Amino acid sequence: MKKNGDVRLPDLSPLESPERWAEEAAAAVRDILAEAASANTTRSYASALRYCAAWYQGRYGQPFALPLPEAVVIQFIVDHLTRRSESALAWELPAALDSALVNAGLKQRLGPLKLSTVSHRLAVLSKAHQWRRVTNPCEQPTVRHLIARARRAAVKRGERPTKKTAITQTELAALLATCDDSLTGLRDRALLLFAFASGGRRRSEVAAADLSDLRRVGERAFVYHLGHSKTQQAGPSAMSAPDKPILGPAADALAAWLEAAHLTEGPIFRRLWRHRVGDGLSPASVAAIVQRRADQAGLEGDFGGHSLRSGFVTEGGRQGIALPALMAMTEHRAVGSVIGYFQAGGVTDNPAAHLLDDRILQPTPTASHTPNPTDAKSGAP
Repeated sequence: MKKNGDVRLPDLSPLESPERWAEEAAAAVRDILAEAASANTTRSYASALRYCAAWYQGRYGQPFALPLPEAVVIQFIVDHLTRRSESALAWELPAALDSALVNAGLKQRLGPLKLSTVSHRLAVLSKAHQWRRVTNPCEQPTVRHLIARARRAAVKRGERPTKKTAITQTELAALLATCDDSLTGLRDRALLLFAFASGGRRRSEVAAADLSDLRRVGERAFVYHLGHSKTQQAGPSAMSAPDKPILGPAADALAAWLEAAHLTEGPIFRRLWRHRVGDGLSPASVAAIVQRRADQAGLEGDFGGHSLRSGFVTEGGRQGIALPALMAMTEHRAVGSVIGYFQAGGVTDNPAAHLLDDRILQPTPTASHTPNPTDAKSGAP
């Protein structure tokens, strides 16, 4: 309010203590982090913390609470990682606790965990300590040194990260040959080609694909706007190219599925039950479709949702596509300095968008797959 040319401030209530501000700021930060994280990240964090809490309670007979002592984190590591002892591999997790964790559904099988799994759970524990703003035992030199030595020991034993078998054009053609003209066949053909042709989309991205982000730009061409991905969680980047072209046979398959399913809005890929179109697929259902088609095609390997992503990159390398062009499609952030200077031109001009041609559909579909009502009742896609 102005008075005699001056600005008069309204009366203010006494300011709260800085400690209260810090608490509220910390809560706000947690909310922002939770909102920014993908659903998959949130689930994996929750799963890791549930396991750690159950292990702690079983190991020490006490409720889980932060901060954890450094000795507890070290015990977690030696309980779950193998080490060579007297020419044999050993670990410290008590057999009774191991069985209890498996029976509770918190652990898939008896025995030690992979180094990657232990590293992930330690990373989640570290984040939890950071969010609580308490002393972080996971960052202590002893813990970091132990993990580094465990990683070196695993390499010396010849342990390597397991990766899904890549689906290149050869494997993709075999999968497509199992897709008939039923509603299920049309959906699966469209899903496989969409995931591959749009840059090797992750299974979560395929499940989240929505018609509001899809537009037709030609007789045999769509553009899909990837509004959110795992890579984009870190924020906008010069290397990000969210518009993904879907051309040629992939566009034909997508158009056929949308027409047959009478879809005009909502999720692009749906569950089917007794020839009826249901709600959107889950990421696990996308992986199950890839695995089922690989089994029907008689392919040998460990196939899953990520097979299409690794296959896109592999096929691009075989065809001599430049790395920046591939990365503009896949949204990988590595070698960012290269992609930042790369100019792909129009969205459909990216050479990586043309990995597929009509020969991918040459094999005559011979397999027939009809939706099984009992599968639908059990939650199968």
